[in-house]
Amino acid sequence: MAADYRAGVAKVDITPKDLVWLSGYASRTKPAEGTLQALYAKALALEDKKGTRVVIVTTDLIGLPRVMTDAVAARLAKEHGIERARVLFNSSHTHTGPVIRANLSTMYNLTPEMDAKLDVYARQLTENLFTAAASALGQLKPASVRYVEGTAGFAMNRRQAASAGVRIGVNPQGPTDHSVPVMVVSGEDGKPFAVLFGYACHNTTLTGEHYKYSGDYAGFAQEEIEAGMPGVTALFMILCGADQNPNPRSTEQIARDHGHRLAESVKSAMGTPGTVVKGNLRGAYQTIKLNFRPHTREDFVKESQSKNRFEVNRAKDMLKAYDAGAPVRTTPYPVQAIRFGNAVTLVALGGEVVVDYDLRIKKEFPKQKLIVAGYSNDVMSYIPSVRILREGGYEAESSMIYYGMPGPYSEDVEESIIGSVKAVLKRVGVK
Repeated sequence: MAADYRAGVAKVDITPKDLVWLSGYASRTKPAEGTLQALYAKALALEDKKGTRVVIVTTDLIGLPRVMTDAVAARLAKEHGIERARVLFNSSHTHTGPVIRANLSTMYNLTPEMDAKLDVYARQLTENLFTAAASALGQLKPASVRYVEGTAGFAMNRRQAASAGVRIGVNPQGPTDHSVPVMVVSGEDGKPFAVLFGYACHNTTLTGEHYKYSGDYAGFAQEEIEAGMPGVTALFMILCGADQNPNPRSTEQIARDHGHRLAESVKSAMGTPGTVVKGNLRGAYQTIKLNFRPHTREDFVKESQSKNRFEVNRAKDMLKAYDAGAPVRTTPYPVQAIRFGNAVTLVALGGEVVVDYDLRIKKEFPKQKLIVAGYSNDVMSYIPSVRILREGGYEAESSMIYYGMPGPYSEDVEESIIGSVKAVLKRVGVK
């Protein structure tokens, strides 16, 4: 296969040196107790024949805030000349990784000592993200790219109807996307040296009683691929899995089993012809504003009297904003598209995006090969569809408390995002 690109890949160990608080579960009562599996930031850099470069950075973390990704992207632009539209950050959303400032801001009541450790970690992480990207750029070599697709069936819609509305459970009839998109990057000798793959499922096999650092099923899948294919770096991107859970879940062995199934899907897909990726690399990026439902200062005065400490934490933040004359009415939201020749396009959405967006975007562009990722460039909250907003439940309502957001989004959220997706897709040549 002809080497139509140059590519480089790198990985940096980002496992905390200290035992810090783990992110993702409000039920936890203590810091991490050790390491089950190392955590990594990995970067894949591609350059086309015109010299246009793209960098994709993946992390075994709960999520990266915009303040961090924008800082790293700005440094890459300054030192390597890569515009923001062609730098993408994605987090696997493991719940056995460290707290990342300032995600899930109301979930923790930490000691000053723990806060200080997490601040140190955040500074180190920012540097490590840049190091991974810069290292990948520094190792560019002739490469070919191929797109293939597999399937894995362990993702299960978790929005289960109940007498009191919708609860987190098991919903076999709910929407899912079991596809496993894979981009295979090979050297001039035809041997793969990087594999980028994705899946639309919460990375939460390991539930709140687990206290060791790990990448959960996504970490085990990457580990298995790399162990079975010496010289290959495996990079995982989580797709639109906000309302999808691994099924079953809760034990380390189940996490390993899901990782094995995902790794087997990737390896099986790599044995198929797939689609050869050729042509120019293009990127488009824009930040829009998402609107929240109307609220008043009195709403949060009342909430501040709650017996729920998370609601009290949220109320304090909202009242501070009101008192500063800047009540939170909107939140910035990043939307990105990267097109690889005319073969495949990656859509990257911020936040914990429900699968409805993935399914709708693919339906509206049926002739295109699309990878639709959530958890990209910023994770500010869950991103519900209009359907889920109207049904209510965790993804629409109560999750916003933990993210320190003022309440549910207004019902224009879905059309705002879809409109932005269409705009960035048009800019990269998708019609």
